[in-house]
Amino acid sequence: MGSGSNKYLLAAALCCFAAALAHLGCIIFGADWYRFFGAGEQMARMAEQGLWYPTIMTFVIVLLLLLWGLYALSGAGAIKRLPLTTLALVVIGAIFLLRGIAFVALMPMFPENSLTFWLISSGICLFIGGLFVVGSWQQWSALAGKNA
Repeated sequence: MGSGSNKYLLAAALCCFAAALAHLGCIIFGADWYRFFGAGEQMARMAEQGLWYPTIMTFVIVLLLLLWGLYALSGAGAIKRLPLTTLALVVIGAIFLLRGIAFVALMPMFPENSLTFWLISSGICLFIGGLFVVGSWQQWSALAGKNA
């Protein structure tokens, strides 16, 4: 499949890379960015105090989003096929969709996050998850057509 033929997975990759960049901005620019993106006052205060927890947690998210973006590019055929691409795309899509749907259950665990944060971030997760699901379905349909 050509590199430009699966626009859904290419869009999913771009979304993952943009989200990774926003998270990286929190690490670089600190407490104000944590506050702006709704990470909660506790995370912002820890960043102001120079504690490592916000940096480590946010960096793990950056790495995960970058990896997921690479898997989306791999599934789209834009880069070399990565190991377990098919399984990874299903799992990544499911994680995004689950995060988007399960925010109500997650809210009590993070009481400092605003309802606006939950609604916006959950909507973004549902959107990206949808891109992964539709892109994966398109990819498999194209492969099934070639194998028929």
